[in-house]
Amino acid sequence: MNMRPELSVVIPAKNEAENLPTLLTSLSKQDYLHLAETRIIVADAASTDGTQAIVESFGDRLNVQVIEGGIPSVGRNRGARCADTEFVLFLDADVELRDTTLLRRAVQRMRSRRLHCLTVDIACKDGNWADRLLYRGNSRMQRISSWVMPFGTGMFLLFDRKRFAELDGFDEDALFAEDFLLTKQVSPLRFCVLNGEIYTSNRRFQRTGHFRMVFLFFWTIFNSRNKRHFERDHGYWTDTASAEQ
Repeated sequence: MNMRPELSVVIPAKNEAENLPTLLTSLSKQDYLHLAETRIIVADAASTDGTQAIVESFGDRLNVQVIEGGIPSVGRNRGARCADTEFVLFLDADVELRDTTLLRRAVQRMRSRRLHCLTVDIACKDGNWADRLLYRGNSRMQRISSWVMPFGTGMFLLFDRKRFAELDGFDEDALFAEDFLLTKQVSPLRFCVLNGEIYTSNRRFQRTGHFRMVFLFFWTIFNSRNKRHFERDHGYWTDTASAEQ
């Protein structure tokens, strides 16, 4: 008996040939029962480093597809529009799912608690003590704020697709923190931070600096109702080779 797939995965990317093999390999090792039918949609923003070829090389292990992307909000929305599943998972291209049970447990939690959105803790797989400390702080803030005003990062966001559509997806006018802008609209009763973590790089700190990242984090919370704040890039994209973030 054929079952309709329940999950699609969307990954926005630009020039991510170096990072995608780690992510896609970790996805292929998940113990999620319906992994073979799960579409892995990479929204590619005109990469020039062979990103598309890297994705297609995983066709023997995953149900991969490359579509036209753009800035992160555009790429994620285009990927979501390609999905017809109950849930859609948004991942960043530089993350790794080392816990092989993560997808299975995330979907189970979404179903059992009838959630609209779910995220996980974030750990740093490289870098120094300051990088790791700040990511631990981010994870702690995610858990504290989930009781009042949920927020999650685009590194790992599992959404009920119907609720995602009702919220009109990611704001494509937002050039900064579009993930925060979306998730803060989710009811705390329908939001969860799952026990478990994903691993990401320290390139955000290399690009923006530790102090400025902390400042932008709290300044964004302060401006959570100021839409113009999100329509500025705040220098976050400066000198980056990736449109994924």
